[in-house]
Amino acid sequence: MSNKTSLDVPLYTGGALQISVTGVNRCKDRESSAKVMSATIKKIGGYVDAQVKFVKFHNGTDVRLLVLPEYIFSGFPLSEGHEEWMNKGCIHYDGPEYEALGAIAQRNNIYLAGNVYEIDPNFPEIYFQTCFIIGPSGDIIHRYRRLTSALDSTPHDVLDKYLDIYGLDGVFPVARTELGNLACVASEEIMWPELVRIHAMRGAEVLLHPTSEPGSLRTTDREACRRARAFENAIYIISANTASIDNIPIPAYTCSMMSKVVDYRSKILAEAAPGGESALAHSVIDIRGLRSQRRRLGMANLLSRQPTDLYAMAYAEANIHPANSLLQDGQVKPPADRVAFYRERQERILERMTNAGII
Repeated sequence: MSNKTSLDVPLYTGGALQISVTGVNRCKDRESSAKVMSATIKKIGGYVDAQVKFVKFHNGTDVRLLVLPEYIFSGFPLSEGHEEWMNKGCIHYDGPEYEALGAIAQRNNIYLAGNVYEIDPNFPEIYFQTCFIIGPSGDIIHRYRRLTSALDSTPHDVLDKYLDIYGLDGVFPVARTELGNLACVASEEIMWPELVRIHAMRGAEVLLHPTSEPGSLRTTDREACRRARAFENAIYIISANTASIDNIPIPAYTCSMMSKVVDYRSKILAEAAPGGESALAHSVIDIRGLRSQRRRLGMANLLSRQPTDLYAMAYAEANIHPANSLLQDGQVKPPADRVAFYRERQERILERMTNAGII
């Protein structure tokens, strides 16, 4: 598809499914965690089938895009070591879980996005937290690996090898579809302006945001950032939060509500209520309006007014968080102690920032 975009994109409904996640932390092995994942897939299938039919009946528009919450199959690792979580909390690049989700997308003619812990055959020693988009064909059309994590491996940790295999387009991928240009970030990554901006500069128009974030009736840090990112980049954001995270030693509804659709003017178009699973965070997506806004002259067109060359120069000088911390002589070396490794690395980063006079 050409990089040059037209204004001719039909209206469609896009939204988030705010559903509960069952943690696999208490599972003893892969067999037991696979049963949890299978039950989650079955639930997703029923919800998607109903959502597509209900919205079409209710307002006459086709649901073409749905987003699932963060780490939808497993919850997140707690005390588990690296190997233990790879065994019970991760799925494989070509695993049956993707095939099952692909069948759901195919029978409903939708794009289905979400977030999982995944093992890439090019990096079998580690796992990535992966945002995916499955197309109406049932095939995966987009993989974005989370780039900022306090306690898990990312492409930045093995950057030289990752770039050799996937290139920069694989680090910041944008899927060009008949619904507009789609991209993803995960969870708290919404709080990094650079991560959203670079996707927007590569053409993204709808940002899919699987998340599991604290819910509150007050404005949270991520909520403030979500609306700022939408406005400053003239981009739609669809955030899908967990309704609850069950079967873990943390109150289940700590991360709940906050699923919503925010438009390119920072207006909340739809929002799920607290207190449980919900399909109400959906709205009509107007890509024609977004593209028209992005092409207007004037002060409000922030995306066109960025001196990105200066930013690049200043960032290159900073270099406080070097790449390849899990790559030694071209070989991937997973951390012996997951928590200790990432904590000690952050301590070194803070020391560099102190010495540089940043903090």
